[in-house]
This record gives sequence, C-alpha cells and structure tokens, in this order.
Amino acid sequence: MNVGLSDRWRTVKAEAPAAQGPVPDVAAPAAAPKVTPKPAPPLEPAPRASLTDAKVKLHSQIIDEFNLALIDKISPEDLARQVGRFVAEYVLKERLALNQRELEAFSAEVLDEMIGLGPIEPLLKDPSVTDILINGHRSVFAERGGQLEPTLVHFKDEAHLLRIVNKMVAAVGRRIDESSPMVDARLPDGSRVNVAIRPIAVDGPLVSIRKFSKRPISMDRLVELGALRAPMADLLKIAVRGRISLIVSGGTGSGKTTMLNALSSYISPRERLITIEDAAELQLQQPHVARLETRPPSVEGRGEIRQRELLKNALRMRPDRIILGECRGEEAFDMLQAMNTGHEGSMTTIHANTPRDAIARVEQMIGMAAANMSVTSIRSQIASGVQLLLQLQRLSDGRRRVTSIAEITGMEGDVIQMQEIYRFVREGIDERHQVLGSYRATGVRPKFLQELKAQGLDMPAQAFDPSVAL
Repeated sequence: MNVGLSDRWRTVKAEAPAAQGPVPDVAAPAAAPKVTPKPAPPLEPAPRASLTDAKVKLHSQIIDEFNLALIDKISPEDLARQVGRFVAEYVLKERLALNQRELEAFSAEVLDEMIGLGPIEPLLKDPSVTDILINGHRSVFAERGGQLEPTLVHFKDEAHLLRIVNKMVAAVGRRIDESSPMVDARLPDGSRVNVAIRPIAVDGPLVSIRKFSKRPISMDRLVELGALRAPMADLLKIAVRGRISLIVSGGTGSGKTTMLNALSSYISPRERLITIEDAAELQLQQPHVARLETRPPSVEGRGEIRQRELLKNALRMRPDRIILGECRGEEAFDMLQAMNTGHEGSMTTIHANTPRDAIARVEQMIGMAAANMSVTSIRSQIASGVQLLLQLQRLSDGRRRVTSIAEITGMEGDVIQMQEIYRFVREGIDERHQVLGSYRATGVRPKFLQELKAQGLDMPAQAFDPSVAL
C-alpha cells in the first residue's frame, strides 16, 4: 500500500527489532544516494525576510508535489520525518545558511502549514494581517493597515481549498455542502469565517476570514491608535462601570466587536455575564462568563436555534448583564426588555451609519417581533432602555474611529431625544490620502453623570469643554 506524500516518492518498509514493534510505512526519496556536499565558502546568515520568501516558495512546491489527500492518514511522526527530509534537501539545494536549530524551526513552520490550514497558515500567524479573502483556489487577498493587497498564496486546486474549508467548519460542528452552501464559523483563535461554495459561488469557493488579536485590544491601545481620545475613553469607562446600557453602531469592518471587547474590560469581575453570538467572537476577560452560540438547521431543516431563543433562555440563567454580539432581527425586542427589567449595563452592536439610523433600525427590528406595538410604545421602550450610543466608522484611509458618542435623554412627543457629547470632525485629506480631522466636545454634559456621581463615578468639567483640544 502506497502511503507516500509525493507521487515521485516510493514506499520503504523499515525493518525493526521485535521488541520495538512494527515500524509504520514511511515515504522516502527514491534511491536517494548519500551524497557528501563539497565544502563551500561560509555564507552570511539568511535574513528573516528571505526565509519567509523561501517558506512560501517551498510551500508552493509541497502543494504541487505532495499527495495532500494522504496527509490526514499518516501519523504525525512519519509526516514530520518526511517533511524534515524534504526541507533538508531544499535547504541544501538553495544553499540557505541555516544551523541545525534554525533548520528544525524551519521544518516545524512548514509542518504547521501542512497540518494546519495549509497555504493561509502564514497569513493567520502574521499579526499585521486583519482580513484574509479567498476568491477561488488561485486568488488570495490580505488586508494590512486597512488596505487590501494580493498575495502569492494559492491552493493546488479547488479540492484542496474545499479540504481546508471543511477542516475549518468541522472544528465547530458546522457543515457545508451543496445542500447547505453557506456557513458562518470561527477558528480556534476566535477569528470569524464566512464561506460560500458552489452552486452559489460561481467561480469556486469564497472564504472571508476576519482575524482577531490573540490578546484583545484594550481601550488604552485604541487611544494610542487614535480611534478615540482619552476623555472619551474615560466617559465610556465610568458609563460601563455605572451599568449604563449602550449600543455600539457602525458599518461592516468598523471595529464594533473590538470596541465591545474593550468596553467589557471595565465590567466588574464579580458580575455574571452571558454572551450570545452567531459565531463566538467575544474575548471577555472576566472569570464568570457563560457563552451561548446559535445553531443552524439540520439537513432536514430542523433543530435551528436562533439568537432570540438563546436570549429568552439567558434571562433564566441569572445574568447580571447580557452581551449580544450583533443585533439584527427579532431579538432586539427581547434585548430591550432585558435592559428595562433589571439587566442594566447590557450591550450589543448594530449595523448603522449614524446614531439616528441606529435607533431607526432598532425600531424596525422590534416591529418584526411585536407587530401590534405602536410606534410611540416602541420608541418609549428604546428611550428607557438604551442610554448611550457609540458610532464607529471605517474611514477611506482604512483607519477606524469613534465618530460620535451620543446620549439618549428621553422622549418629546413621539420623537426620541438625543444629545451628542463628542464627535469627530473631518478637516481634509493629506498627500498620503490620510484623513485629517480632530475630536471635539460639544459642550454638553451627559445627564447620566448625575446618577453615577452617587456611585463615586464622575468626570471633570473641562472634559466637556468645547474650547479645550482633546
């Protein structure tokens, strides 16, 4: 039985003493003579950049030469030995200046790519990459610094890409096939994955991976990156600690989940938190966190569990706060009820372009769940349940910023009243196409600071002075 990884390699059965037991089949180069290379002049150590290029080139050769379908059938030890020999031959052929330790590390990196997620493994490990977009097996794009760029990464064929896709979704109990050609999943590090395959993907599988940092970005780090200013972060800090219910609003890729993670770091470790998501992405650091995740329907179309059912069940689990990863449907009604009935300080995100649009979207979603409620009743529920709105935006230069922080102050007639506390004002674009602008206070002091002052939470008046630069 041929268990080799390369079509040009043949199987070699190694004889072993009986005490050690049988040795599994391994693949070895065909009739590879032992050749002692001629002495060569010492080479300068290869820079890291050249090693990265070499790894990409070597991985392309592996894709072309190895029998990828047999990788999962070979023991890790045999696979490691075969890859080690292949890498050693390549290093000798390319005359890379590597010592034994560097050679072993190089082989380990190549092996990780083979048994991990294949060609995209280096992109997943690259901290500068935030999004990976696969358009068929030959086209892979990566986002760095907010800008998309093509990569040299490719898959052997469509079957190879589908094998990697199935490995992604199977790890979280999801499935993808012709009867169910779309799926949302997540990787072990929390990265979000969306996949579409034939017949809905005309030119081959489409994969979108939204990476998340292994260490959640803190609010201090967001301030350093210019996503907001220190007084704005201080206001959000006391709002979360004072159990002010809030909504994070923004477009796709504007950083809503990152902001939700940063805000959650201010929640007391004594509180019990329940998170509800389609694909678990939140990385809360508190010790008492219960995570719930939706479930898609089975092949027969049964067994689906939506966010609304999870939210209703979460109310029976004695939560102090409920954090809804993304509100997009009927669950908005139940989320608002929770905010109004003893779960103050709950949070969620919503897709909208302005704070006023966010309120309108919540109205529409509540109308989907409670068609008999009047518009006035719906708006009254929103005004009493939500106190703070954060608006995020991904600007044309790729940077993500908090463009507005607004407070909902109540109702006046049939209209929800809002007052903006901080805003980002655009001032132009420089020669590098970077958006220029500044953060400004509107001069309005939030009303909820009066109730927080009794809890020992307050902010100086100059934090809201419009004449003081933030």
